Amino acid sequence: MVVAMKKAWLMIYLLITILSATSVCSSISVSYSDHCSSLVPVSTPTVPPDTSIFPLFRILNGHYTGGERIIGNFSSQFSVNSPKQVSFHPSQNIFKTNTTGVYKIRAYLIFSRSSAYYYLPPNSTHGQPYYHRSSPLKFSLDGFWSRSSRKLCMVGSASWNSEKGNPLNLDAVLKLNYAMNSTIVTSLVTGILESLSSPTSPNYFEPISILAFVPSSNYVYTLVSEEVDNGCLGGIDFPQNQSIGIQSGHFCSMLWRPINDFMLEYPNECVSWKNCTPLGPGIEYLPRLMSLSTMQCSEKERKVRFSIGFGNNSYIGYSQPFDPTITFVGEGSWDGNKNQLCMVACRILNSTNSLANARVGDCSLRLSLRHAAFWTIRDRTIINGQIWTNKTANESGYFNRIKFGSYENRMIGGVSRSMGLRYEYTETDRVRKSCLVKKQPAKKRTWERYPKGNSYDLRFDMSVKDSMRKLAWGYAVPIFVGDQRYDQSLSYSRYDKSEVEANKSFIGPLNISYIISIARLPSSTHGIPSSNLSFIPKRGVGISAEGIYDDETGQLCMVGCRNVGPNDSKDCELLLKFQFPPVNAKRGGTIKGSIESTRKKTDPLFFKHLSMSSIAFYTGEAKKSVWRMDLEITMVLISNTLACVFVGLQLFHVKKNPDVLPLTSLVMFMILTLGHMIPLVLNYEAMFFGIRNRQNVFLGNGGWVEVNEVIVRVVTMVAFLLQFRLLQLVWTARLGDENHKSLWIAEKKTLFVSLPLYIIGLLIAWLMNLGKNNHSNAIISSSLHQQHSLWEALRSYGGLVLDGFLFPQILLNTIRFSKESPLSHSFYIGTTFVRLLPHAYDLYRAQNYARRHLDGSYFYANPSADFYSTSWDVIIPCGGVLFAAIIFLQQRFGGRCILPRRFREAEGYEKVPIVTSEQ
Repeated sequence: MVVAMKKAWLMIYLLITILSATSVCSSISVSYSDHCSSLVPVSTPTVPPDTSIFPLFRILNGHYTGGERIIGNFSSQFSVNSPKQVSFHPSQNIFKTNTTGVYKIRAYLIFSRSSAYYYLPPNSTHGQPYYHRSSPLKFSLDGFWSRSSRKLCMVGSASWNSEKGNPLNLDAVLKLNYAMNSTIVTSLVTGILESLSSPTSPNYFEPISILAFVPSSNYVYTLVSEEVDNGCLGGIDFPQNQSIGIQSGHFCSMLWRPINDFMLEYPNECVSWKNCTPLGPGIEYLPRLMSLSTMQCSEKERKVRFSIGFGNNSYIGYSQPFDPTITFVGEGSWDGNKNQLCMVACRILNSTNSLANARVGDCSLRLSLRHAAFWTIRDRTIINGQIWTNKTANESGYFNRIKFGSYENRMIGGVSRSMGLRYEYTETDRVRKSCLVKKQPAKKRTWERYPKGNSYDLRFDMSVKDSMRKLAWGYAVPIFVGDQRYDQSLSYSRYDKSEVEANKSFIGPLNISYIISIARLPSSTHGIPSSNLSFIPKRGVGISAEGIYDDETGQLCMVGCRNVGPNDSKDCELLLKFQFPPVNAKRGGTIKGSIESTRKKTDPLFFKHLSMSSIAFYTGEAKKSVWRMDLEITMVLISNTLACVFVGLQLFHVKKNPDVLPLTSLVMFMILTLGHMIPLVLNYEAMFFGIRNRQNVFLGNGGWVEVNEVIVRVVTMVAFLLQFRLLQLVWTARLGDENHKSLWIAEKKTLFVSLPLYIIGLLIAWLMNLGKNNHSNAIISSSLHQQHSLWEALRSYGGLVLDGFLFPQILLNTIRFSKESPLSHSFYIGTTFVRLLPHAYDLYRAQNYARRHLDGSYFYANPSADFYSTSWDVIIPCGGVLFAAIIFLQQRFGGRCILPRRFREAEGYEKVPIVTSEQ
C-alpha cells in the first residue's frame, strides 16, 4: 500500500514537472534562473503539497503605481471610480522543496483599474466618448519563496491588447518582500513587477510598484499592550458611564466593518495646516474626513489591526484610491475599564517615489475611540474619539489634538440598536416655554384621531419655502420617542394594534427627538431655478431637534440646532412647529410647519420665517387605499364584462334584424372601439407594475393585482374584439348595397357636425387645464407645461367623448329623419349605465377616501382619464341619461321628434303629379 502511494505521488510529481517545464518553455524569454536565482535559487519540489501554508499568501488592500503604458491606456479623466487595485491569488498546491524554508508557488497576479471607463478613441472625429467595460490584467506566474529571506520571486506572462487592439504577450518578473510570521512592520508587502521585453518592444511596460498587507494567523500585536496598560496614555479620559461597553463575543462584530467614516473637528486655533494636520510635512491641507478599516481582529485578545485613511471626499472609503502618503496602519486594544479602544498608528514611509521601498515607521500617532452612551440635541455622535501625537511641540510632525465623530445619519455597525444607546432631553423647559400647545375643542377631539408616537406616520418628506417662494426639499425622521428608539418601537399602523394595546403606549404629550435634513433643489432639474435660501448652504443643512408631540391634537413643537460653521459650531436658536392632519380625515390632509429663528433681526445668524408642507399619506390611509384599489379592480372587471354582454346583445339584435345594421352610426362605433383599444395600446402593465410596488410597500401583498392583471387584459381584449366586429358588420353592410348612398351622405354630415364640436371642446378643455395648473407648475418651463397640459386635456376629454358616445347616433337619426330602431334598448341603456357608473362611484369615493393626484393609484374612475369632480359627476350622468332618452324617443317617434314642429315636418312633404284638364 505504501509503495502504491509513493508511486502515485511520483506520477503527480512528474506531471507537475512536465507542466512546469511546458509553462516555462512556452516563452523562451521567461527563464526563472536568469532573473530570480540571485534572490531565491531554484529548488526541487517535494510531494505532497503543503496546504497549511496556502492562506498565508493572500494579501489585503493591494495597491500599485506605474505600468501606465498597459494598465493606464484609458485616460483617467473618463474613468468611473477607478482605484488601482492588485490582488495575488496563489494556487492551493504550494510545494516544499529540498531546500529548507523554500517553497515552490504558482499564482495569478491581477491588476484592475476599474470596472468601467468612458473612453475617447485617439482618432475619434466625433468627440464623443463611448462606454467600455475594462477587463483585468492577469499574469500567470511560477516561482519560489524563501522563509528566511522573506523574498518571493516569480516569472510568467500575460495576454493583453494594445490601444489599437493588437494582441500583446507581456513577459515579466515579480519580486516581493513577503513575511510569514508578521508584525505591524513586517506585514507590509512591497515589491515590483518588471517587464522582460526591451523598451523598444510593443510588449514592454514600465515597472509596476506594489504595496499590500498580508493577513496572518500568526500576527503578533506589538504596539498596543503598553498603551492599554497606561489607559490610552496622553488621551482625555471620559467617565465610564458616558461610554458603552462591548459584550463578550461581540468585539470583532462591532468593529469589523469595511469602511467607517468620521468627521474631523479641529481646535479653533487651527486656521491653517501648520501644527494641525496629522499627515505630517509635505501635506499642506487639513483633511476633513477619516476612514477606519479593520484588517484583522482577535476576539480572544480584544485587539484589532486596522488602516486609517484621510481625505476630503465624503465617500473617502469608496471613491478615493488608496494613497500611502495619507494612509496609516496600526493596532488597537479594548480597555474594558474605561470602555474605549486605544490605538497606535504608524506612517507608511518612503512611498513617494516607488512603493517597492515603502516601510512602516514613525508610530507616533495615537487614537482613542468610544461608543457614546447617550445623545443630546447638541451631540449625536454614535462613535467619537480623538487623535493626538506623543511628540512634543518642538518635534517635526507634532499637531494639536483632533476630535472625530460619526453621526446618526452614518449608522456604524448597528451600535445604537444593540448596545443600549439612550437619549437625554436637555431642552424640556425651554420647549414648554416656547411651545404653548393649544388644545382643540372637545367636540372635535371626539372623532379626530392623530398619529401615535410609535407610528410610521411621524416620518415625512417636505417642501420648504421662504417669503420669496423659493423651494427646497427635505425629510424629517424621529430618532427617539420618549425613552425608546423610534425604529425599535415602530408600529406601521396604529390599527395594527388593539385599542387596549394602543392606549398603553405613547398617550398624550410626550418627548420626541428628530433629525431633519434640507437640501436645495438642483438648478438643472427640469428648468427649476436653484434656491437662494440663505438658511440652506450648498451642501444642505441638518437640524437636530427635540420637543413635545401631542397625539391628541397632532401638534409637534421643537427647538433645534443646526451647524453653522467649521468645528461643529451650532446655532440652537431654532423653533420648529408642525401640525399633523387627522389620520381618519376623509379627504386626507397636509402636514404644515414652520422654522423660525428666535434671534434678533440684527443677529448675523437670524433668518426669515420658512414654511414647510408635506402631503400626509398615512399608513392607515394607505391600507384603505389598497382596499380601494382592490375594489376598483373588481369594478373594472364587472364593467368590462357588462360591456361585453351589451355589445353581444347588440350583435344579436342586428342578426335578428339585419335591415337596421346600416342605420347605425359608424362614428359612434369607432369611438367605442377606440375606447377599448387605447388602454391596450398604452400598456396596462406599466400601471399594474406601479400599483404592485405600492402594495408591496404598504402591505407586502401583490398577488391580487398580479392575478387580475391577466383577467382585466383578457376581458378588455374580448370587449374590443366584439366592438370591432360590430364596427366591421356596419361597414360591410354599408358597402354591400349601392342603395345606401343617402346613408353615407348622412354619415358625412354627422362627421362634419360632430368633429368641429369635438375639436372646440378639446381646445376649451386644454385652456381650462392650462389655467388650472398655471400656478402649481410655475417653476416648470413653458413648453413642458403646455405639453403636459395638452396631454392631460386629451386624456380627460377623451373620457368625456366616450361618456357621450350616443351623440353621433343622435345626429345621424336627426339628419335622416329615421323611424327605425337600429340600437337595441339593452345596448344603449346598458352601455350608458357602464359609462356613467364611474361618476357615481367617484361621488362615493370623494366622501370616503382622500383624493390623490397619483394617476397610477386609480384603476377605475381615473381622474386623468375623464372629468371627475362633484359638479362633473352630476352633469355627465344627467347628459348621459338625456342622450339615452333622446335615442328612445327617436326610435319611437322619429329622428326629428326632438326638434321644433316646423323642422320636424320639413321632410314630410312629398311631390305628387299635377293632373290637368287636358289629360
